[in-house]
Amino acid sequence: MTGAWAWLAPWVLGAYVATSLATLALYGYDKRQARLQGQRIPERCLHLFELCGGWPGALLAQQLWRHKTRKLTYQAVFWLIVAIHQGLWLVPVLNARLAG
Repeated sequence: MTGAWAWLAPWVLGAYVATSLATLALYGYDKRQARLQGQRIPERCLHLFELCGGWPGALLAQQLWRHKTRKLTYQAVFWLIVAIHQGLWLVPVLNARLAG
């Protein structure tokens, strides 16, 4: 990304990292609560953090703790969120390549 939008890239990357770390922590807490049969984090909340940019942290957490990997309805929404994020970045990247 070049030109007028170049200043935005570090901020966006930082936001993804911060949100991913928060999402990773939420997944870890939810997994712990599941094992202890305690108060769980609603799936809507987890999906909201994924949608806000935390999907990489969610993907890592799913693999680290094998959490939320077998529930197909959850996975369908998760992968839809990932596809939305990929689509949001694909268009500007392709436009930048075509313009450059």
